[in-house]
Amino acid sequence: MVAIRLPDGSQRQFDEPVTVAQVAASIGAGLAKAALAGKVDGKLVDTSYLIDKDVDLAIVTDKDPEGLDVIRHSTAHLLAYAVKELFPEAQVTIGPVIENGFYYDFSYKRPFTPEDLQAIEKKMAELAKKDEPVTRKVLPRDEAVAYFKSIGEAYKAELIEAIPQGEDVSLYSEGKFADLCRGPHVPSTGKLKVFKLMKLAGAYWRGDSKNEMLQRVYGTAWAKKEEQEAYLHMLEEAEKRDHRKLGKQLDLFHFQDEAPGLIFWHPKGWTIWQQVEQYMRRVYQDSGYQEVKAPQILDRNLWEKTGHWENYRENMFVTESENRNYALKPMNCPGHVQIYNSDLRSYRDLPLRFGEFGQCHRNEPSGALHGLMRVRGFTQDDGHIFCTEDQIQDEVIAFHTQAMQVYKDFGFANISIKIALRPESRIGSDEVWDKAEETLRTGLRNCGVTWEELPGEGAFYGPKIEYHLKDSLGRPWQVGTMQVDFSMPGRLGAEYVSDDNARKVPVMLHRAIVGSLERFIGILIENHAGALPLWLAPVQIAVLNISDAQSDYAQMVAQNLKKQGFRVHLDLRNEKITYKIREHSVQKLPYIVVVGDKERDANTVAVRARGNVDLGVMPVDQLLERLKNEVETKT
Repeated sequence: MVAIRLPDGSQRQFDEPVTVAQVAASIGAGLAKAALAGKVDGKLVDTSYLIDKDVDLAIVTDKDPEGLDVIRHSTAHLLAYAVKELFPEAQVTIGPVIENGFYYDFSYKRPFTPEDLQAIEKKMAELAKKDEPVTRKVLPRDEAVAYFKSIGEAYKAELIEAIPQGEDVSLYSEGKFADLCRGPHVPSTGKLKVFKLMKLAGAYWRGDSKNEMLQRVYGTAWAKKEEQEAYLHMLEEAEKRDHRKLGKQLDLFHFQDEAPGLIFWHPKGWTIWQQVEQYMRRVYQDSGYQEVKAPQILDRNLWEKTGHWENYRENMFVTESENRNYALKPMNCPGHVQIYNSDLRSYRDLPLRFGEFGQCHRNEPSGALHGLMRVRGFTQDDGHIFCTEDQIQDEVIAFHTQAMQVYKDFGFANISIKIALRPESRIGSDEVWDKAEETLRTGLRNCGVTWEELPGEGAFYGPKIEYHLKDSLGRPWQVGTMQVDFSMPGRLGAEYVSDDNARKVPVMLHRAIVGSLERFIGILIENHAGALPLWLAPVQIAVLNISDAQSDYAQMVAQNLKKQGFRVHLDLRNEKITYKIREHSVQKLPYIVVVGDKERDANTVAVRARGNVDLGVMPVDQLLERLKNEVETKT
């Protein structure tokens, strides 16, 4: 007798072992048809999985997140199947699920073309319509190696040879195609109805540049056609908003090969930077932070003490001088501990809050660099709080309140919160990590918010709260963090004198709200499609004259606006006014002010808001009132 416990609390009894598919059929024909996989005691399995003992079972359909992963994983195999049908000499390697889709890497004698991609997608649709069953077979490791060698799949054989001897491996077959995989997969290819191949790229075998360059085919797959259409529309919008294109179009910044992963800021782009930095500086000041500045280069000995040399060395730029090894700082925290250690601290000094717009450098792989979003040199709105254990909760609550207000001011309302828990490679005992993780949970409970937990994604020195915002296209971005660190202060000799005159080690809280300023500016540009709100716009107002007869008046209006602190561009060129308006509109300026004879004589201005919105004629003082209110309210 086998007892199956279902998610709704009900139970089903079977006289003999039963498959997931059979359980689904016993519940109803609709569920049997919709079933893609099962979760047996929390483990994802095929619908053909045989249950021979009492278990908890959930039937997975395309309504479940796991169901979408199964669809995408199976579509990756369908892609490989189609490639082998069209290009029998191609060798298959690996094809995992990624965010919003999948990819598969192939070795072939010539580069695939866009026309090949179309043919492959067409063949995938043909194979899916055949509704061929997807079956699982388990083979001993050596037998699997021999099988793949016999059919000329050297890469698959190499993958299996890396598995310890004596272990079994699973193969999945559909039609004439068989592939190495843990699974699970959909029951048949007919379940794969909505997919599209997206692009081609190069990828080294096993990610090693010493190995052969393979061809990577990217695709996307969805449960419903309308979901895929919405995703493709979002991609079209995202391409229009690409900060790299807008950076060039709006003359904000550029990159060049002589400085990979580093940014050349142009005047208008640097103006945006300054608005973000000065805003965050006021946040520092209003929250009791003292701004500091630590050196860019520190001795290797210090990085060994912090654990960075052991756990982060491959990401650090190193240099040498007079037989001493140094590293450009990838993080600001060790420098702040040195400032803390420069004086004897008392419990009365705590919490002590240091803030720095600290420039860091990390040796990111060239293939990972992506405009402002992934760079090798960046600046953080970095802060470190030295406090006692009893003060942690108040600091977490204060930081959370502060961060949410900042995101609101920048125009982000959809914020999700996560806690990244201990990684496999870390410093500190399990007891310390238990305490640190529970401290963050308690802090968020006290803030009255819910959160998601991310096992294994914390920093090597401590867990962290992460703030993820969604932009106007619904894309998530991880920005701010609050990390609790019981280890680094002690490693670097930080102490304070407690109320009983004993020497104690402070807790160190690492915090940032926008994180990398470069990345955050990239997010802002894409979120607003380059049309930044008035308080952030590099040029806020353009003042245009219709003819030379209004030049003096236009200059007076521009000067008046500048005196009130606004960033103004005065355009007195001898061009048609329609041409000048169109040119400044393309630059996404918040306001365009036009003056002709009537405006000059009446001491007024004709005002256009972004989007070609005609606000009519108004006195300059009325315009100033409008502008000041918009800046102050950040609307």
